[in-house]
Amino acid sequence: MAKFTKEMLEMFKTNGPVAFATASKKGVPNVALIGVVWPNDDGTISFIDNFMNKTCTNLLENPQAAFYLWNKDCKESYQVKGTIAICGEGPEYEAAVAKAHAINEGFPAKHLLKFTPTDIYYMTPGPNAGKKVQ
Repeated sequence: MAKFTKEMLEMFKTNGPVAFATASKKGVPNVALIGVVWPNDDGTISFIDNFMNKTCTNLLENPQAAFYLWNKDCKESYQVKGTIAICGEGPEYEAAVAKAHAINEGFPAKHLLKFTPTDIYYMTPGPNAGKKVQ
């Protein structure tokens, strides 16, 4: 599992919505903006599925996904690749629903998407762009 640096974890606090990419098993791409996202102590990232029908359909066919992590000043940016587990019940899901509802009670919070990072790449323009961080 790829590891986030302290600086990367701080970006989750200041980012806007995360551009989250998936593909069907036939390779048809999909990108969705996800606004309810947070890092977990175990190194995974949690996303809440509020309105992601195509995204979840893709993830059921192909659990590979990627997202773009950046800071608001555009001084650092990363592409993060990994795998997703979809959870729709149990204590971890219930805690995620409570977190989503604390942001907006109207969110449906249909699923908790647990992202395990496998690769992180520099995306900041410059000599390291495209190189693997770890």
